[in-house]
Amino acid sequence: MDNLISKKKEQYPVITQLKNYLIKHKRAKELPVSYQDLLAFDSAIPVYDSNGEDTLWLTVLYDQGRMEEIHTGLKKIYSIIKSDGTMELTKHLSVDRVDFCTFGNSKPFRIRIINKYNDNYDYYYIKIADASRVYGLELEHLLAPNRIQYLVYENTLIEEHIAGIPGDMFLKDYMNHKGINRTRLAKEFIKFNERCFVKLLGDMRAYNFVIDITQDFDDIQYRVRAIDFDQQCYEGKVNLYLSQFFKENLPYVKMCTSLINITTAEQYQQEERALMNKRLNNDYERIDELLKCMEEDVISKKEKVSTLAAELAEYYKKPLFLKCTNMGNIVRLSLDIILKKNKLNF
Repeated sequence: MDNLISKKKEQYPVITQLKNYLIKHKRAKELPVSYQDLLAFDSAIPVYDSNGEDTLWLTVLYDQGRMEEIHTGLKKIYSIIKSDGTMELTKHLSVDRVDFCTFGNSKPFRIRIINKYNDNYDYYYIKIADASRVYGLELEHLLAPNRIQYLVYENTLIEEHIAGIPGDMFLKDYMNHKGINRTRLAKEFIKFNERCFVKLLGDMRAYNFVIDITQDFDDIQYRVRAIDFDQQCYEGKVNLYLSQFFKENLPYVKMCTSLINITTAEQYQQEERALMNKRLNNDYERIDELLKCMEEDVISKKEKVSTLAAELAEYYKKPLFLKCTNMGNIVRLSLDIILKKNKLNF
């Protein structure tokens, strides 16, 4: 499976139609610091975890003359995300660290904001504004049970931190804990798998999603959340949109098959589709508008579009997929068929 994933995904610019969509829905805002600004660091030191292992992140340092300006701008961005730009509420905050990751496609900066009164901290990310990520974030916001805060300005993308335990870390440190309710976790993994497939969000290996744990009055509730949206309808193989087929997720798959029978798994899949159906109804005009942007856009290679259309046509026994000429067409038809609404007018 791994050799089928593109080693270096091409990044696509945000086209005018998508920019207009973002402006209309208040996702675009002028920002005081850009991704390019942050690249002008003077030095960097590795970040190690509590076990002394290299995290592949670097803490970057700027010359004294620029650091104050950059930190002030980063606080301003945080205030825009959290409080619509009210700086009075951030006087007690400071930028604790600016980290840079050279691993992966997006090469993000991670900004750590700390409260000077109680040492509580929060994160957000600054990345290149790749159109694939923007479509993935927006579809997640509209069709998944998770609201997402992000902003785009020119070639810069700001993303809030999505809290949770990374899926690979959960397998290593939490899966065998006595208090884990594996049946509930298996249910949520099945639902997560279904959501990603309907939206065609790919590459959901364990390190690209988190487990969000909530203590309920009588037990623990789980939610599996995507945190990486680079592979939104980019790849050409159906299995790359089904998280069950990645070797990194095998322990989750074995948990599901050992605890959930086929009839119950189909019930959970249908439940998730029904919930997505309701969200589609609630935001139909906005989703239709977003899909029109996608249909005007180029966010994958022609051969990947053709391959995915052919494989989905075979998977669903729906030859209409063969008429799709771009990834926007494919996502529209996927939603139309799987959610059975016949409202998106492919």
